[in-house]
Amino acid sequence: MKFVSTLVGLVLFVLFFGFALKNTQEVDLHLFLHYELRGPLVLMLLGCFVAGAVLGVLALTPTVFRYRRETNKHKSTITTMQTTAQRANAQPQPDSVLAP
Repeated sequence: MKFVSTLVGLVLFVLFFGFALKNTQEVDLHLFLHYELRGPLVLMLLGCFVAGAVLGVLALTPTVFRYRRETNKHKSTITTMQTTAQRANAQPQPDSVLAP
């Protein structure tokens, strides 16, 4: 399986490298407030991809923290329930039993 994943990775690398070599022409990226960036098309595409990935991770950050908080709350509840169950199932000490 490792050989197959290495082979697929190598094929993808060759394809993307060929794509990069074919798209080296200069392009203009027009931003707001009359800002303009000039650069190779491949770098512009890569920059937009990276910016999208970063924004996606930032958008998921509150959800991850909320789930982490809920998980910690559930873990503490489970611990409390386990200690309560252990106390309920504990055998009484011999000296605490009253003789008839």
